[in-house]
Amino acid sequence: MSDSRLDRILADVASGRLSAEEAAQLLGRGFEDLGFAAIDVERARRRGYPEVVFCQGKATDHIVEIARNLAKHHTNILATRASAEVFDAVKAELPDSIYYERARIIVIRPSDMARRPGILVVSAGTSDIPVAEEAAVTAEYMGNQVDRMYDVGVAGIHRLLSQTERLRCARVIIAVAGMEGALPSVVAGLTSKPVIAVPTSVGYGAHFGGLAPLLAMLNSCASGITVVNIDNGFGAGYAASLINSLGDSDETE
Repeated sequence: MSDSRLDRILADVASGRLSAEEAAQLLGRGFEDLGFAAIDVERARRRGYPEVVFCQGKATDHIVEIARNLAKHHTNILATRASAEVFDAVKAELPDSIYYERARIIVIRPSDMARRPGILVVSAGTSDIPVAEEAAVTAEYMGNQVDRMYDVGVAGIHRLLSQTERLRCARVIIAVAGMEGALPSVVAGLTSKPVIAVPTSVGYGAHFGGLAPLLAMLNSCASGITVVNIDNGFGAGYAASLINSLGDSDETE
């Protein structure tokens, strides 16, 4: 349960708007039932961040209703895989919303908090940028300063090698690649920092919609690589934020 929700319930008890029994029910349940969705209002207390809205496949009116109810409990909210049409509907209800088109992310009540440095997002090609941006915007939403290094794939490895110092200064690296998925292995060979590999569905027929780079990353001989699912920039950004929050932000190799 968020602190704001707890404060509101206690204030309602003090004013007589809620009985002690009603307050106990609200405190014990931990979610709000909208009929079509059960909002986990205590996730921020358990995990550090509120529940995130995955928009793909949801009806627009349901997304708006979920966002409106989450906004009652949290200062800022993230919605992923959102179209421009969904953003227009959300912004009409919640005007303090912004849209990151390449990342397909809506941030409601964007935070102006100080950001922890340390996360570097690397993409093999420009076709991988939408997934890379999903990772980067997610990490920024979660309070991190994100450096970006795009189009440095192994087909022109001199581009990556010219940025070795940036790789070594990061505290955690997200490496996004489609095609043969070789980039995370090369990155992990150049730095001792944790590498989160993200396979993308960018590639030709034998690529199997991202399965080829996924298997390549899972079979990497480089140490310290963690692999998320195909096109899962959100999962990579979330994991990188958790890792980045554990240590001193001034640490370098």
